[in-house]
Amino acid sequence: MNKNDILQTKMATAVKGGGEARIKAQHNKGKLTARERIALLMDENSFEEIGMFVTHRSTDFGMEKEQYLGDGVVTGYGTVNGRLVYVFSQDFTVFGGSLSETHAEKICKIMDLALQNGAPVIGLNDSGGARIQEGVVSLGGYADIFYRNTRASGVIPQISAIMGPCAGGAVYSPAITDFILMVEQSSYMFVTGPNVVKTVTHEEITSEELGGADTHASKSGVTHFACVNEVACINQIKELLSYMPQNCEEDAPIYEYQAANEKREKLNVLIPENPNQPYDMKEVITQVCDHDSFMEVHKNYAESIIVGFARLGGRSIGIVANQPAVMAGVLDNNSSKKGARFVRFCDAFNIPLLVLVDVPGFLPGTDQEWNGIITNGAKLLYAFSEATVPKVTVITRKAYGGAYDVMNSKHIGADMNFAFPNAEIAVMGAKGAVEIIFKKEIEQADDAEAKLNEKVKEYADKFANPYGAAARGFIDEIIQPEDTRIKLMKVFKMLENKVCNLPKKKHGNIPL
Repeated sequence: MNKNDILQTKMATAVKGGGEARIKAQHNKGKLTARERIALLMDENSFEEIGMFVTHRSTDFGMEKEQYLGDGVVTGYGTVNGRLVYVFSQDFTVFGGSLSETHAEKICKIMDLALQNGAPVIGLNDSGGARIQEGVVSLGGYADIFYRNTRASGVIPQISAIMGPCAGGAVYSPAITDFILMVEQSSYMFVTGPNVVKTVTHEEITSEELGGADTHASKSGVTHFACVNEVACINQIKELLSYMPQNCEEDAPIYEYQAANEKREKLNVLIPENPNQPYDMKEVITQVCDHDSFMEVHKNYAESIIVGFARLGGRSIGIVANQPAVMAGVLDNNSSKKGARFVRFCDAFNIPLLVLVDVPGFLPGTDQEWNGIITNGAKLLYAFSEATVPKVTVITRKAYGGAYDVMNSKHIGADMNFAFPNAEIAVMGAKGAVEIIFKKEIEQADDAEAKLNEKVKEYADKFANPYGAAARGFIDEIIQPEDTRIKLMKVFKMLENKVCNLPKKKHGNIPL
């Protein structure tokens, strides 16, 4: 056999991973192979593999007799929609995708290249965990990856897709990355599995219930996207990449946009006159943004706040919005954390922020206080305060109490603050305020209810409007709802060269 034939034979062997039987078993579970996933993700013929012939170095437990080219992970680089990305895809057909010393080295190599060359790194995770035959060197491999995840955080986008098991120490690499996607019914994440849980706490629970896509998308908030299948998951990664730049020193790509009539008359009637009547803030987002451009993040978690990417005149923006249709749009522990994380991502990668406000305050109660609403609310406050990207706020209806301050008010660095004519900016709602201020007067009145209504109207006329805030410059302009999109396009254009000079420091100490 000549040298060329040897090369071709080895390449053909590497491509088969753990062999035809294991590939068939992977397909029978409804899962794609590591290479099939890469082929779906990358532009056609753009993928260049690195480390195809790497093999493990273990000689314990007869491991030297079982060698597979590539050692359970396919790594390399290529393009997605014409833009450079680095990728690793774990191969479950080789030792269950378990992480060995050399497997980890391959991942670290492409992470180093991604950081040096300023391009996103995408991890397609499908692994049974650390390769136990290798002991501590496999654990060390995980730590090498975690360290690189942390060094790359805020420098290049990092995206993790969980396409099978991800358990034990393996979960911490995705947890450090910017976005996690999971596949329903075929992927799960947990630190300790159902068997350990049963032994320690005597709880009977399945892998899906403990750490499946739906669980992490709705209960824990660990995953940002739950996808119906692997193809949908990979398409979601491609869409996600389209909103973000290659690295922290670049801007997101600008898409071609044809100017049209930008008035949105529907906004004039979307928000009910009754301040206690709910409406769907997603309809406001749809009216304000480019057609069909809103990509919601964390859709099923902490639903009283909405976060996601959109385009305005072809340019990427990040949106943070209260949702009056869920718990009246209050801020609570989970919504505060959700919002803060998203704001910090947008700030790290030069994506301007649009904040749509209709917030009655923070959720009261022992559950909230005992679970740290003070610290968690401060995370959102901190995130908005430290963000230096263009920040624009529109108050659509209520902005009450401390939540007014937190939701990107002028006082914490917002560049431009708009309000609709029916906006209410106050310490609290008129009825609650009157019951405190005029308590004795109402109690002593012959007709307490009539006196209460009189004082509520008096207070509402004075404070339940945007004009007091506008008089002090806390609101820059009171706008007609139908003009919102026009105003936003102009103001983000005006702010596109914004520069902030920050005090010298190593880093702030966000209230974690």
